[in-house]
Amino acid sequence: MGYKIPLYKIYWDEEDVNNTVAAIKEGMFWAIGPNIGKFEKMVADYAGVEYAVALNSGTSALHAILLAYEIGQGDEVIVPSFTFVATANSALFTGAKPVFADIEEETYGLDTEDVKERITGKTKAIMPIHYGGLPCKASELKEIAEDHDLLLIEDAAESIGASIHGKKAGSFGNAAMFSFCGNKVITTGEGGMIVTGSQEACERLRLIRSHGRLDAGNYFASSRSMEYVVLGFNWRMSNITAALGVSQMTKLDKLIRMRRSNAEYLTEELANVHGLKTPSAPSGYYHIYQMFTVRAEKRDALKNYLDGKGIMTKIYFEPVHLTDFYRKAFNYKEGELPVTENLARQVLTLPMYPTLSQEDMDFVAKSITEFYDGL
Repeated sequence: MGYKIPLYKIYWDEEDVNNTVAAIKEGMFWAIGPNIGKFEKMVADYAGVEYAVALNSGTSALHAILLAYEIGQGDEVIVPSFTFVATANSALFTGAKPVFADIEEETYGLDTEDVKERITGKTKAIMPIHYGGLPCKASELKEIAEDHDLLLIEDAAESIGASIHGKKAGSFGNAAMFSFCGNKVITTGEGGMIVTGSQEACERLRLIRSHGRLDAGNYFASSRSMEYVVLGFNWRMSNITAALGVSQMTKLDKLIRMRRSNAEYLTEELANVHGLKTPSAPSGYYHIYQMFTVRAEKRDALKNYLDGKGIMTKIYFEPVHLTDFYRKAFNYKEGELPVTENLARQVLTLPMYPTLSQEDMDFVAKSITEFYDGL
């Protein structure tokens, strides 16, 4: 159906159009070109991390990180089930096993105590997510990883610009991934970025994303033979896509301010609705509101009511361990991750984007109020 108020809208302006058109008109640099390196540097500098590697999607980026750190058959990676399925799948892609840990209710990130219980001699990495623009308890998870000589890999797909006491999401672990698919804070349509402080990992990642080729220049603009030194993939981001990323990065902080302003307004409008809990952040945590997820009594009925009003909502997330594939592959059952499963029965993501108007937010708040008043 067509919605009066969609879940998200992509923010674009003439700078985005002009930058992308200019990349197309270059004629020479479509697959590989100067915008890629420029985009990588902008993201690395913003996150406060030394190196960045652009890829064609966030999922490819997670897969590439695990390959670069030689995680594979027989290894275990601790992940949340309260996430998009790609977080867990990326471990399976390498032959490793995703081990699900429960979450805590303050940030919806991995619960540190449960993570400790899941560590075995096969564990090689902890891979938390920063949910919906709110950082998880990354410092505590980093300490656990260091104590057990494990990698910390941040799935920061939803949280570029989020921070804890000024330290940016993506800068806590050995490596991190940002996603730029359509509903993210900035977008290139599809796309991902890995950030890392390791030059060695960066060099491996550049090989992995481009067929394992040891590039001595632009492959498409050079007559030189180039050597293939490892097994790699075609996971490159195009120069045209990166051109859009460059222009989007110039307004990232502006877009975050617009989101935070809208989130503040919507929170105030929903403050007195009984049966609804709006998102919040612990002290010192900077929430960028990539999503505005509430906890709702009678969640499914509310979702259907808002759908009837033309307001799009979505459940982020259904537990991954209870999806059909993971039930069959690993024999997971309900009750194994109680906090995850309980939270997943309550969460509902409401519309949130920079250009969401006050009129639309008033309509959302009024509709939710009417639903609960009618119970």
